[in-house]
Amino acid sequence: MAHYSREQIAALKNDLLIEDTLCGFPMKFHTTWGLFSPKAIDDGSIMLLKYLNIKPTDKCLDLGCGYGVLGLSMAKQAPQGEVIMVDKDYLAVEYANRNAKLNKLPNTQARLSNGFSQVPETEFDIIVSNIPAKVGNELLYIFLDDACKCLKPGGTFYVVTITGLRNFMKTGFKEIFGNYKKHKQGPAYTVASATKEA
Repeated sequence: MAHYSREQIAALKNDLLIEDTLCGFPMKFHTTWGLFSPKAIDDGSIMLLKYLNIKPTDKCLDLGCGYGVLGLSMAKQAPQGEVIMVDKDYLAVEYANRNAKLNKLPNTQARLSNGFSQVPETEFDIIVSNIPAKVGNELLYIFLDDACKCLKPGGTFYVVTITGLRNFMKTGFKEIFGNYKKHKQGPAYTVASATKEA
């Protein structure tokens, strides 16, 4: 186990800064210990971003936004649209809103929400989620059902999961949406989607 001096511990309390290019846009993110993937953008989110098809006027939702990687990348691609980011972690919401300002994205906001509990809006074009590995089957079905209700007809719910969850997601998408598309399966992560039928 690593041992830290008091000076090192004090330094650990400073924000971390991640700079990366996502979907062709240079982006900056302030993060901190305790948030998901604080030192670098996680591979699952990077993989998911490759398969999103965002139009300039789309209304998007990032479910479980963390410090804002997916939501802010969508906001860059939908400058005439709107992006809502939600997370059940107040710290994630705080950092996502700070990162929206840092990247000059007035068309997005983050709010505290347990799943879709604080999402009264419907008619989203795109909903995305980097689903945690240990979320539980019950909550996954709640997410799928709520996402389907909040999408406009023809809207799409994209997810990235650990590859071990891929068959469960396939079954859940087919049961709730009636369709399923696998975009990419890697050794660690799988990107899939379903579209709300008109």
